[in-house]
Amino acid sequence: MKSVISFTDVSLRRNGQAILKGINWDINSNEHWAILGLNGSGKTSLLNIVSGYHFPTTGDVSVLGNKFGKTSLPELRKKIGFVSSSLDRFSQLVNNETIEEVVVSGKFASFGLYEHVSEEDYKKASSLIELMRLSYLKGKSFQFLSQGEKRRVLIARALMSNPEILILDEPCSGLDILSREQLLAIMKDVKQNNCHIIYVTHHIEELVKELTHVLLLHNGEIVAAGPKKEVLIDTKLSKTFEVPVKINWKNDRPWLTL
Repeated sequence: MKSVISFTDVSLRRNGQAILKGINWDINSNEHWAILGLNGSGKTSLLNIVSGYHFPTTGDVSVLGNKFGKTSLPELRKKIGFVSSSLDRFSQLVNNETIEEVVVSGKFASFGLYEHVSEEDYKKASSLIELMRLSYLKGKSFQFLSQGEKRRVLIARALMSNPEILILDEPCSGLDILSREQLLAIMKDVKQNNCHIIYVTHHIEELVKELTHVLLLHNGEIVAAGPKKEVLIDTKLSKTFEVPVKINWKNDRPWLTL
């Protein structure tokens, strides 16, 4: 089985504070992971290491066969797509652009188009828009889209560069129920686009069946990591969230109650 990500005894310290402690974590081919944990549990720091923006204080990291310390991290980043609710702050830069222009800009990792775009690039952008079930919005300005539609456009934009890993960092944050379900419904399509998903959330009900594995983080340490139904049990989730919880499964999807 091909290794996609490997962390061995990884720790991260900032200003004398331990952010991550003794992380041992492996993602293999055909696995799609969710990461759960409270604010401050280390989720963002973990993502920053995966993306090559943080270097671990101790331990070994390999991403897509690239061992940290022996590879070009800027080159590695080109193989990783990233979508987060935090990208909303860039919306004003592309408000007047069509969704096709926003999507195709993902090829150049820019907000806005400053380089030549070929007909093939636009064909690919069009196919990704269809993949995200947004064909009815072709030709529309980005500013007129709903928040959920904008997030799906940004996922299409991230896929424009053919990433091998796609990080979705709380993509449903701030969305209403309908927009959330529309976004979650495209997970199957994203999975079939030959990339490995890392999905970060606070909300366990977002873990649709396409997400196969779960990592639970608490205070910078792993509570549990592995296949979804082995990890998502009452005791481990209660430790992760610091409150007694119970999990229920419905249609292969977990739901949490206190």
